Amino acid sequence: MLLLDLGMGAIGLGIGAGLAAGLAALAAGIGIGQVAGNATQAIARQPEAAGKINTAMLITAAMIEGVALFGEVIAIIIIGKVV
Repeated sequence: MLLLDLGMGAIGLGIGAGLAAGLAALAAGIGIGQVAGNATQAIARQPEAAGKINTAMLITAAMIEGVALFGEVIAIIIIGKVV
């Protein structure tokens, strides 16, 4: 079935799903980059606190990935409405 046969609403849903998935991945990449960069700087300043910093960094990165995964799930739900 062609996307054009589904109508303008389906095209809008497809574009919305693509934007949701793309922005979720982009935001997660930026967030994890910021976390890792700041954690590296913190460890360079205080090497004795590396264990605590690594723990906090991993927890924060996991939360960011959770939000990104939520965005991907929303995109899949939107695509499910098209088909």
